[in-house]
Amino acid sequence: MNRQKARLALAVLMVFLFPIIYYYFSPYLIIMGAAEGIIAGDVIAFAGLFVTSLFFGRAWCGWICPAGATQELCSKVNGREFNGKKRNLVKYFIWAPWIAIAIMMLIAAGGVEVIDPLYQTWNGISVQDLPSVVMFAVIAGAIAAFALAAGKRAACHTICWMAPFMIIGRKIRNSIGWPALQLEADNNKCINCKTCTRSCSMSLDVNAMVQNRSMENPECILCGKCVDNCPKGAIRYSFGKKAPLNQKVSSSSS
Repeated sequence: MNRQKARLALAVLMVFLFPIIYYYFSPYLIIMGAAEGIIAGDVIAFAGLFVTSLFFGRAWCGWICPAGATQELCSKVNGREFNGKKRNLVKYFIWAPWIAIAIMMLIAAGGVEVIDPLYQTWNGISVQDLPSVVMFAVIAGAIAAFALAAGKRAACHTICWMAPFMIIGRKIRNSIGWPALQLEADNNKCINCKTCTRSCSMSLDVNAMVQNRSMENPECILCGKCVDNCPKGAIRYSFGKKAPLNQKVSSSSS
């Protein structure tokens, strides 16, 4: 449980840092910069999320993302399960046209003119004047309000514009199968207490995943709550090649 305490402490830190760094994850800045032929800092950040997902899946969402951290704290107020199902598809209907518009704007601007990681920031700091404060308040407030009203990490399931980058990266990794951070399960140790399901940050049916020894799910953020809350140690972290369905693999684990 010390690992989860550390994760919660990191979440609190990221919430405090959110107003400073939120431009680097802005869905608007990428379009604004593209219209001027500029590759802004958020483009670099999104590319980084994709690359890291090839080896760490959506661990960013579970451990570092300031928007996710905001929702994590909101879950202390409303910990109701959010069953995504078809609503998980909403984020793709946001992501696809958003990326298409950014690409079209960049083409219309004549291509890349400059790469500016600090674009529209004040020496790298996002909050710099009243309009930026208002924009941050609207974005962070909307994310928090959604989580408070709909349940655990509702925004992660539905409106997150960053998640598809990592989900696509994880699917590529799973198709090829190189070593990466993952969860493994031993259903022989499972006592069907369903503590893993109840503790899941993303409201997944982890118990069913354990029974199938198939721990891959595009909505899994590798937060490790199922690992650290399982009373029998039936779930573990590992860093290795993709485990075949219903078969354990031998790899370093914790």
